[in-house]
Amino acid sequence: MQESALNNKRILAVDDEPDILEVLKEEIETAAPTCSLDMASSYEKAVELMTSWTYDLVILDIMGVRGFDLLQLAVKRPYPIPVVMLTAHALSPESLKKSIELGARAYLPKERLGAVVPFLEDVLTYEYGAVWKRALKQVEGLFGKSLGPYWRKPDEAFWKEFEEKIAAENK
Repeated sequence: MQESALNNKRILAVDDEPDILEVLKEEIETAAPTCSLDMASSYEKAVELMTSWTYDLVILDIMGVRGFDLLQLAVKRPYPIPVVMLTAHALSPESLKKSIELGARAYLPKERLGAVVPFLEDVLTYEYGAVWKRALKQVEGLFGKSLGPYWRKPDEAFWKEFEEKIAAENK
C-alpha cells in the first residue's frame, strides 16, 4: 500500500458540526497515522489555531464558522495555506464561484466525505489546475442533477475564463 501524502502533514479542520469533524478525524487518521490533525468548531478557535501554527492544509466548512472569512485569512498569509472548502448547505454554483475567486484549492460536498482522503492527497500532490479539474468533476454531476445542464449559464464568462486557466496550467 502506498504511503499517504497526508502523513507527516499538519492539517486544520474547521466545522461547527462535531460529527463532521469526527468523520474527518477517522478518515484522515486511518489513512495517515502520522498526520497531525487539529480541529476547531468556531471561527474564533480557527483564527487562534491558524495564527499559532503553520498548516500544510486547511479544511473549512462554509456555513457556521465564517468559512469564507477564514479562507481569506489562510490565503493572504505570507505563506498561503492550501484550503479545501467543505459544504452541505452552501452547495451552490455561487458558493463554488466565490470559493474559486477567494483562492480555495478545492471544493468538496460533505456527502463525499468517504472520499475525502484521496481528495486531500490530490490537493497536496497536484498543481492548482489539475486539482480544480478533478474537483469540478465532483460537483458537476451534483449541480447538473439538481439545477439542470445549464447551471453555469448565469456566470458563463467566469466559467469559460476559469476553464481556460485550468487548461493552460495542465499543458
